[in-house]
Parts: sequence; structure tokens; C-alpha cells
Amino acid sequence: MKLYRTWAVARKEYLHIIRDPRSLGMGIVIPVILLLLFGYALSLDVDNVPTVVWDQSESQVSRDFLSGFQGSPYFSIVKFVHGYGEVDRAINSAEALAALIIPRDFAQLIEAGRAAPVQLIVDGSDSDTADTAIGYAETVAQSFSQQVAVREVQRKTGRTLDLPLDYRPRTWYNEDMESKNYIVPGLIAVIMMVIAALLTSLTIAREWERGTMEQLISTPVKGPELILGKLFPYFTIGMFDVLLAVLMGEFLFDVPLRGSVPLLFGMAAVFLVGALSLGILISVVTKSQLLASQLAMVLTFLPSFLLSGFMYAISNMPQPIQIITYVIPATYFVSLLKGIYLKGVGLEVMAIQAGLLGAFGVVMVILANDKFKKKLE
Repeated sequence: MKLYRTWAVARKEYLHIIRDPRSLGMGIVIPVILLLLFGYALSLDVDNVPTVVWDQSESQVSRDFLSGFQGSPYFSIVKFVHGYGEVDRAINSAEALAALIIPRDFAQLIEAGRAAPVQLIVDGSDSDTADTAIGYAETVAQSFSQQVAVREVQRKTGRTLDLPLDYRPRTWYNEDMESKNYIVPGLIAVIMMVIAALLTSLTIAREWERGTMEQLISTPVKGPELILGKLFPYFTIGMFDVLLAVLMGEFLFDVPLRGSVPLLFGMAAVFLVGALSLGILISVVTKSQLLASQLAMVLTFLPSFLLSGFMYAISNMPQPIQIITYVIPATYFVSLLKGIYLKGVGLEVMAIQAGLLGAFGVVMVILANDKFKKKLE
């Protein structure tokens, strides 16, 4: 392999990128836009659930019960209604996602020491939000029940009741439970996979469509030199994108970066080599820019977005789908990014993920070179 020939190919590709604003925009502007859109718009936090209340009791006891919902950050009481018809209209019009119905004899039952039924109606068209809202409502209701039971014991016995369980939950690594803290690191992996594969998937196919591939074949440039020369410009763009993403996560989204910055960029470089080589492989096989871009989206975006653990926990997927996730390279990069960002761990903990990511890069480079050699023969 001659470095000057590799640099000649790389220089040609650099000139093409500079002269073609679309390639430069795809490589730099699109990742920034995706980070802004997903970072601000995509949130898995469930809070301020709009709620309507039908308080048939209208007593001090019912108001005490509702104060738990009014003081909770997870519920926002938008209005009080006076019948199931208004409840139905509020939920159907999406004015409210939940409705709380307190019976007329609520205060009498509580004061008599009996169980008082309270109905919670939740819009189940968004099952995840509905399930989370039900859990929050149960917590508020249990807290109120506990307070009532303690006061009742104190009233009857005249002494303070000590609860048998001192429950002290603590969250590690994401103390505020903010979804952006794990969405933004995972988003870096998805964007890098998609952009890298899309950029390089057009390179070889473009040469075939423009009729310049025959000229390249007739030159002394060897297959590995051409592949490396094609990869290098987009590798620099990809690493610049990683730098932008890290800076945006740090200063724009306030995502904590607790781990090693050199390790982060090192793993990003390994991942980029594999993703770029995958794009080259797609370009070599298809010889068509349109087909290459479509195939790159199918092989990169959908698996990276849905099956990498970025959006959905792999442990909650069906067993056959979990097996498929083992061949998705973004799965290991997402795991590495979350470990570096949130947990601050290194290779002593994530050596397996790093090794598999490296294996992906090596395999893609070998396949791209091997497939392109066949085209030169």
C-alpha cells in the first residue's frame, strides 16, 4: 500500500465534499438538526399529566386528598367537572389524560374508618403514559391512606404510630430521572451509524454511475488504497460530528459526562470505521446511489433506533428479537456511551462491548476490501 496514492484518493474525495454542499450538509448539518430535534422533542418523562376532577364530596377530607395530586409534579389538575359526560368529553378531546372521581360519601367513609372507593380513569390510547400515571396515582393514594391510618391510631390511642418500614429509595447515575441524560448519549450512536453509512454508501456507487470507476480501475491504485482513501474524509467528518454532539450534550442539554473523554472518542472512532466500511460495502454491492441510500437506511437507522436499546429496553423484547440485537453494532456502542456518560466506567467493565465493537469494525473493513477486489478483477 502506497500512502501517496491513498492520499490522492482522499484529496479527490475532500474536493468533492467541498464542491458539493449537499454532502457537507448531510455530514454536519443533519446530525446537529437531529440532536436538536430529538434532544428537545423526544422525552420519556411522564409529568404534568392533565387531569380533571369530579369531586362529589366537596369536603375538607376530599380537598386534603386532592392536595396530594395538586402538589405532585406528575399531575396537573386542569379543571373540575360535574358529571361523567364532562369527563368523557375532556378525555375524548385530549384536554385531559386522566380523570379522578371522588364519591359523595367519601368524607363519611374516611371518618368512619372504612375504605372509600375512588375511581381513576386514564386514557389508554397511550399505554406507557397511562401505566406510569396509574403508578403515580397509586403512590399518592397510598400516602393519603397512610396519613389517615396514622391519625386514626393517634386519635384512638393517644400515641404516635411508628411505621414498621423505613423505605429510602435512591437512584444512582441519573438522580433526577431525566430521560435526556440517556437519550442524548444513545442518540449519538444512532446518528453516527446512520450518517456514516449514508455518506459512504454513495461514494463507490457514484463512481460507477458517473463512469469514472473504469478510470480508477485502470490506475495503479489498489483496492485497499481506494477504500482507505474514500473512508478518511468521512472519518474526519464523523469525528467532528462526535465532537459537536459531545459539546452540545455538555453545554446545551447539560448531560453529565462522568467517564473518560479519550475513551469516548476512541470507541467512537472504532464504531465509525465499522459504520463507514458498512457504507462502502453497500456502495460496492449496489452500484446505484438510490438503492445504496435506501439499503443503508434499512440496515442502519431502523435497527439502530429500534433494536439497540436506545429507545426500548432489550430485556423487554421477545426472546427472538433479543437474539437479533446481538448482531446490531449500535447495541454495543449505545451501552458503551451510557456507561461512559452516566456511570463513568471504563474498559475494565465494558471490555466485552468494546471487543465486539472492534470485531464489527474489522469484519466490515475486511468485507469491504474483499468485495471491492472482486470488482477489480
